[in-house]
Amino acid sequence: MKLFKSLLLLFIATSCAPIHVNYDYEKGTDFIQYKTYNYYSDIDTGLSELDTKRLFNVLDEKLSIKGLSLSDSPDFYINIQSSEYQESQRNTVGVGIGGSGQNVGGGVSVGIPIGQANINRQIIIDFVDESKNGLFWQAVTESSFNPKATSENREERFKLIVDKVLEGYPPKQ
Repeated sequence: MKLFKSLLLLFIATSCAPIHVNYDYEKGTDFIQYKTYNYYSDIDTGLSELDTKRLFNVLDEKLSIKGLSLSDSPDFYINIQSSEYQESQRNTVGVGIGGSGQNVGGGVSVGIPIGQANINRQIIIDFVDESKNGLFWQAVTESSFNPKATSENREERFKLIVDKVLEGYPPKQ
């Protein structure tokens, strides 16, 4: 039973890959003045249409919890960009053949990759006030991405990402 619990804990820890977020904001911004938002009408998130809808739904839900509401005449606009990239593979096994004799040596080494390379996704979320300062807050997220994930898993991943992103809004000045 202890082995089962240990394996379960290990599985949970490894399946929840970390989400890294970097925040930046315009110094001196009065974040209290922002109560309403909307998305740019010509937004190209770089996500599939379904993933874009999932992300918007999660953002709407989480922003409403923070007291912000979607509006046709917003205080600020949200822009989202994303990109996927494949992490260079660092796990390799070296196989070597060598020989020596009478002060003469030589060798051959070959690196054999182990496992598959990770696919990561970067999502940039910008809050833009077009009437004043322009870009006033930004979050850049990086996390692992599974292109074969189910729709439920994708939605859950977006919830985790948005929760982590909105931890930094409004920033503690």
